Amino acid sequence: MKPDIRKFVTYDEEVLIEGFRQASQPWRMFAVAAVVRNPWAGRYVEDLKPEIQAYGPILGEAMTERMLDLAGIGDAIEAYGKAAVVGLNGEVEHASGLIHTLRFGNHYRQAVGAKSYLAFTNTRGPANAPIMVPLMDKNDAGRRSHYLTIQFSIADAPRDDEVVVVLGAATSGRPHHRIGDRYQDLKDLGHDVDNPAAV
Repeated sequence: MKPDIRKFVTYDEEVLIEGFRQASQPWRMFAVAAVVRNPWAGRYVEDLKPEIQAYGPILGEAMTERMLDLAGIGDAIEAYGKAAVVGLNGEVEHASGLIHTLRFGNHYRQAVGAKSYLAFTNTRGPANAPIMVPLMDKNDAGRRSHYLTIQFSIADAPRDDEVVVVLGAATSGRPHHRIGDRYQDLKDLGHDVDNPAAV
């Protein structure tokens, strides 16, 4: 059982000026999307596990390889994330199923030497729907400079019976970040890092 991949799409953005000020180094965000036929489209399927387990490693390996080609080397990636958009003849559960498996995400996580979980979105939409890929620091979930979002769309995807699966990355945080990190907030509030809501 293999995913039926119609195409791969690459998004690549390099920002030289942000907030009316030159960046000290280019701020680069990029993504790879796989447009995949939804094996569960148009019907209710109780057990999604067989397809998830079969598709995850294949998509994870192919997409991670393309991300590394864009980055040059895994160490160049500082922030990362993932997303999926299911077409209108599918469930959000289908989008979730394809990206929320370690068989998919661990390929990327290991290739970039990450400790943090992959930030994510899973949504439903028509062709040309906005694809939002949230990013965060691959090793420090509290580093706000690396809270980023890649946004793009694919004119002909997802079709009603497809899922767009995406990996995203950035080579740095925002060029002129100046809002601190969550650890200072926790300190100011007298909260513990391991219990940020103080419950």
